[in-house]
Amino acid sequence: MTTATIQSEIGDKLMQQFVALIYEVTGIRISEQKKALLSNRLRRRLRATGIVSFDAYYKHLKSLKTDHDEWDHFLQEVTTHETYLFRDQQHWTWLEKNYLPEMIALASKGKRQRSLRIWSAASSTGDEAYTTAVCISQALLGSPGWKVNIVGTDIGIGAIEQANRAEFSLRAMRLVPAELKSKYFTETVPDTTWKAKPALTSMIRFRQHNLLEPLAEMPFDLVFLKNVMIYFDDTSKLRVLAHIRKQIVPGGLLLAGAAEGVSDLLEGYKRLQPWLFQKLPS
Repeated sequence: MTTATIQSEIGDKLMQQFVALIYEVTGIRISEQKKALLSNRLRRRLRATGIVSFDAYYKHLKSLKTDHDEWDHFLQEVTTHETYLFRDQQHWTWLEKNYLPEMIALASKGKRQRSLRIWSAASSTGDEAYTTAVCISQALLGSPGWKVNIVGTDIGIGAIEQANRAEFSLRAMRLVPAELKSKYFTETVPDTTWKAKPALTSMIRFRQHNLLEPLAEMPFDLVFLKNVMIYFDDTSKLRVLAHIRKQIVPGGLLLAGAAEGVSDLLEGYKRLQPWLFQKLPS
C-alpha cells in the first residue's frame, strides 16, 4: 500500500462523529474547523494500521475497548500539543521566589513536614514536571532531608513513555538557563538532545491518567493544571475540577493557566493570583 491509497481528508459528517467520540472519551472538545489538522494526524494511524479510509478507522476504534493500544495511539495523535521547559516564566519565578522559600521556612520552624507532593496534571512529555524538579533541586541545596514526590500524568501513553525517557530536544530546552542545563542535564547528542540527570528523575514518577476520572494517589500540596482546560467545555471542566479538589490537601494550591477559564468555576478556593488558588477547609 502506498500513501496515495489513503483517503486525503475527513468528510464533514465523519468529522462530527470523530469530534463526538473524542469528547466522549476525553472531555476535550475539538473544533470542527480543525478538520485539516485532524486529517493530517489521523493519516499517520491509517498508515500504521493499514486502514485506507477514515470511516473504516472510525469503525475500528468503535469496535475496540478504550484500553486497547490503538486507542492510546489515537489519543496521542489528537491531544498532543507543543510543550517545553520553563514555559510561563512567571509561574516558575513564583515557585522559586515565593512558594519554595515559604515551605522551607515553615519546615525549619517545625510547622510542616520536610516533604512535598506535587502533581503535574496533563504533563505531556514531562517538561513541566522536570522544570518543577529543577526549581526544587535549586531551592533545597542548603536544606537536606526533604522527601519530594512529583507525579506527572497524561492521557497519552506515548507522552508518558517519552517523559520516562527524560530526553528533550533543543527546542524544548531553549529557555533553560545555561548553568542549569549543564548542572541537571547531559547532552547526549551534540546540539540536539539532552537527558535529565538522576537528581531530577529520582523525584518524578509518570503514569497514564484521564482527567475525567479520579486519580488514585495521596493528596498533593500543589497541583499544576496548565494548557489543558482550554480544550474542555464547562461540563467537563467541572468534572475535572471536582476530581482535582479531592487531590489537594487543605490549604494546598492549584496553579492553573490564566487562559484555562476555570476561575469562575472554582468553589472552595481563595484566589491568590489570576492563576493561583488556595483550597479552603471543607
